[in-house]
Amino acid sequence: MVNTKDTSDLKESSSFLSRVDFEQNGYETARPVTPLGILVQQLEQILNTAKTESVSTEFKTSLEQAYRLAAGLDPYLAECATAESPALANLTERTQQEDWSKRFDDGETVKALEQEMLSGHIEGQLLKILVSISQSKRVLEVGMFTGYSALAIAEALPDDGYLLACEVDEYVSQFAVDCFAASEHGKKIEVRVAPAIETMRELVDAGESFDLAFVDADKGGYIDYLNLLLDTDLLAPNGFICVDNTLMQGQPYLPAEQRTDNGEAIARFNSFVAKDPRVEQVLVPIRDGLTIIKRK
Repeated sequence: MVNTKDTSDLKESSSFLSRVDFEQNGYETARPVTPLGILVQQLEQILNTAKTESVSTEFKTSLEQAYRLAAGLDPYLAECATAESPALANLTERTQQEDWSKRFDDGETVKALEQEMLSGHIEGQLLKILVSISQSKRVLEVGMFTGYSALAIAEALPDDGYLLACEVDEYVSQFAVDCFAASEHGKKIEVRVAPAIETMRELVDAGESFDLAFVDADKGGYIDYLNLLLDTDLLAPNGFICVDNTLMQGQPYLPAEQRTDNGEAIARFNSFVAKDPRVEQVLVPIRDGLTIIKRK
């Protein structure tokens, strides 16, 4: 039995999302792109519909409680995490203000981009903690966008640390480099503009090795990136791999007919990793999913 309360709360519940509304995670205000964000949006729509339907007060109250439980989680995580640096906050703001659709229409970017691709505060802080715990000094980032995760990681690297970011788009590469210049940690980052797999093969040929790899590029290439890291010395013996978007809006565990091409690619990747005898892994349900992989 659900305890009921004053149903006047329902009147203001539809504005609850706009108040918590990922205000502390501005990268999600345009549209929900994570399983939790999509769930919150759907619960809000159901709650608004319920206010106009002849349903019991108990049902409305239970629905409101479910909505509040989901909608409050991400803002609370942000509240409890170490605040992002001014340089990261500036990078987020600049990314939000950029008209990415116009950049693509004008041919300035090689593919359609959007602000939701930003890793953001919570994931960035998790990556910083992982770098610190592992005492990583050399990091390979496969796919960069405007550089939030790269700069977050660089902030956790020692003074002699090094991050090499692979990015295929010249426009966003320069955008990121300009943002890095606002931070004392930007000097630790090198950006190479080319298809990531080409850069990775060049690094293998050059005998380069990295303590940590963060993969956040084209989803169809994830298995190839993983194999190249594991089958060569590109990943240090005790290194590990972080792979972004492995929940992909919930699509990998939803019926196959509800998946986009990216959702299907992530479903294949997750299945591949789960069956790979070379590794052990965990999928962390933060933002759009982050899988942490280590050689056995």
